[in-house]
Amino acid sequence: MGDPGPMLHLTKVAVGCADVETLARLQGERWGAEAASLTRYMPTRAEELAGGSLFWIIKHRIVARQPILSLAMVETPWGTKCRIGLAPGPIAVQPVPKKAHQGWRYLAAADAPPDLGAAGDDDALPLGMVRELQSLWLI
Repeated sequence: MGDPGPMLHLTKVAVGCADVETLARLQGERWGAEAASLTRYMPTRAEELAGGSLFWIIKHRIVARQPILSLAMVETPWGTKCRIGLAPGPIAVQPVPKKAHQGWRYLAAADAPPDLGAAGDDDALPLGMVRELQSLWLI
């Protein structure tokens, strides 16, 4: 079996979410313990997303991620959609500016922000302070 190549991630705007807590709450209300996101099309590079994450954009910043567990085309009341199965609970990441876009976009592993409080990140700010600084556009 050959090398699968570099891992890819996706980015997606968390529409209607003011913060990561709202995203988690809305996912719980809609999906329960089986977090997911629906999108119109299956990514053409789906195989490269194995082991990747969906990074969420809120207020023009990548602020959280959820590991991708599955990709499948499903029938919904709105027609056939791609269901991106996600690990429950968004994981906060180092905030990175990112323009909003429709649908999803690929994100190379090298461009993915690290998790907040990741190993070796001893000088990480408390999450509440990070959010306050973000709201002031200081980070």
